[in-house]
Amino acid sequence: MALPMAQQDSTIQVIRLKSKPYIEMTLQLLADFGIEIQHQNLEKFIIKGKQKYISREYPVEGDWSNAAFIMVAGAIGGQIEVSGLKIDSRQADKEILSVLTKVGANLQLLENSILVSKNKLNAFHFDATDSPDLFPPLAVLAANCQGISVITGVDRLVHKESNRAFSIQRSLESMGIKVQLQGNEMMIEGGRIHGNTIEPFNDHRIAMMAVVAAVSSDKEITLTDAECVNKSYPDFYLTMKAAGLAIDQLHTL
Repeated sequence: MALPMAQQDSTIQVIRLKSKPYIEMTLQLLADFGIEIQHQNLEKFIIKGKQKYISREYPVEGDWSNAAFIMVAGAIGGQIEVSGLKIDSRQADKEILSVLTKVGANLQLLENSILVSKNKLNAFHFDATDSPDLFPPLAVLAANCQGISVITGVDRLVHKESNRAFSIQRSLESMGIKVQLQGNEMMIEGGRIHGNTIEPFNDHRIAMMAVVAAVSSDKEITLTDAECVNKSYPDFYLTMKAAGLAIDQLHTL
């Protein structure tokens, strides 16, 4: 973002780039504001200097990362309609649609919204290397599926707001769900979610995972440090309640 305004041309070379869809999103946004960046297979980026950004009105699309939690809640607990999302988005977490389809959730793409409703769910395999923020919603989805689900890309979780591999495993196991970490894979056996007190490790996405787990829990889930969701979605609890999903089994501290 800064180098196009440098006086000279610049080159960036990247080794083992992760989250490629987010780089593609950035390049598209820069192009929308008049900046040209050439690249060779997202490994070498050639950036001409002395470029200028062009101001414009710009519609900001909805966030698939946060929407994934709400969609999973609909798939395991009732029905929910989500609007404001761009179906042809470059956001990596749009892959939640392919997973929900794969597991057997009722999914309808309407003209301006997406309708997700409860159904019998089957275990799945998914590579989350390029969409690591999907791990928490996918984990609670897997807990509600019949069979053992496998999610690849665990190495992307260590340096999040918490060590998210550990946080997901510990949280789900405290709710009675079997979770195994093996190399770069997380294996989750579907079962009955039992309420417990969940410490989200000051990680907004672990807190959101616990809230969605409450949708299908057999007894109350108490969530400590609940305000940590403010990092990305301050109105998350209000959204869940407004959606009419069964989160009576949630108590926040």
